[in-house]
Amino acid sequence: MNYWLVKSEPFKYSWDDFVKQGVGTWDGVRNYQARNNLASMKLDDLVLFYHSNEGLEVVGIAKIVKEAYPDPTTDDNRWVVVDLVPVEKLPNPVTLKAIKADERLKDIALIRLSRLSVQQLKKDEFDIILSKAYGN
Repeated sequence: MNYWLVKSEPFKYSWDDFVKQGVGTWDGVRNYQARNNLASMKLDDLVLFYHSNEGLEVVGIAKIVKEAYPDPTTDDNRWVVVDLVPVEKLPNPVTLKAIKADERLKDIALIRLSRLSVQQLKKDEFDIILSKAYGN
């Protein structure tokens, strides 16, 4: 299993919007590294949902339910999408400030590659963020 983080601006597509929709198609990605990450996602991989610009916090866990396929928002076949479903809203959102303050997360892509909208996480990074959300 792999672990990921996707970023969305809550005023465009929030966690609550995602939950209402039920199945979200992660489309419109036009960055090659982010596209490559989408293409690497596998069925049942877990994904942290991060609110960017407003909130600046990890708010939920999602799961991949359909692997990469052509992005329906463009005729350019270089771009792909995945489908994901919400699994759980985090009981305590984990802020960017809290992530930056944790020395164990100093190399996380969220800090190093702050503009990248689809990022791979190491299992321990994923687990550390979840432990913060659950107060462990």
